[in-house]
Amino acid sequence: MVAYMGEHTNLRKVAFVTGATSGLGLAIARSLAEAGYLVYGGGRRPAPSDLPANFTYVQTDVTSDESVRKSMDYVLSMAGRVDLLVCAAGFGISGAIEDIPMEEAASQFDVNFFGVVRVVQALLPTMRRQKGGRIIIIGSIAGKTGMPFQAYYSASKFALEGFVESLRYEVSAFNIEACIVEPGDFRTGFTGSRKKIVPDGSAYRDKYKKVIAVQEHDETHGMDPLVAGRRIVRLASARRLPVRITVGPLFERFAVWVRRILPDGWFEAFYRIYYKL
Repeated sequence: MVAYMGEHTNLRKVAFVTGATSGLGLAIARSLAEAGYLVYGGGRRPAPSDLPANFTYVQTDVTSDESVRKSMDYVLSMAGRVDLLVCAAGFGISGAIEDIPMEEAASQFDVNFFGVVRVVQALLPTMRRQKGGRIIIIGSIAGKTGMPFQAYYSASKFALEGFVESLRYEVSAFNIEACIVEPGDFRTGFTGSRKKIVPDGSAYRDKYKKVIAVQEHDETHGMDPLVAGRRIVRLASARRLPVRITVGPLFERFAVWVRRILPDGWFEAFYRIYYKL
């Protein structure tokens, strides 16, 4: 861990961002640093190069209670407070529900859902003592509509939707706000790091290949992650946090809106056509 030796922390707001070593998490952390936040970025990978002066890397494994506790203790010892928490750590598993072993499914939830729970639980006592703070959870459009061959990823993001709704009720009396951000497709390392589980002889292999080709095309042709980073900066400084917002390509945001009004059968038919099922 590297201590920040710049301006006094009471001159700027403090943010802690998980998943800050790559993808959306790194873009969000950089954008917050550029906006003047004192940023502590947590991640399991080595620290990114060319970090801003007010960006401190904190090695953090969100699947470990001890690692999360040590990270929070370190940040609080250095900064004394955390005004903004952004939970962006996550990864994806793809494959058929039938083919994915239970331990792999559990690992998906351990990072994407319980990783968020660990960090939020660790920080809430501090935010209550501060009498305020903001929590932004990075969900996914896949948490609004189930994605074929990404069932466990979608389920972990669906779980965050309910978690944030419940959290808002519980912490509002302490001047703490929470919001879930639902990104669409952005050009990040998420596509390359996705864990693909397709056993030899799988009955789903041919359909999987068609679907994953469409999904990866959309991801690699998605938006610049800095767009999401700057949107989070604006959201963090908004007068009030909404329950949820969707960010990403217009077509995907439109699809989320349409999902709310179309009969389920119609939307499912559209997805079957789009993913060549």
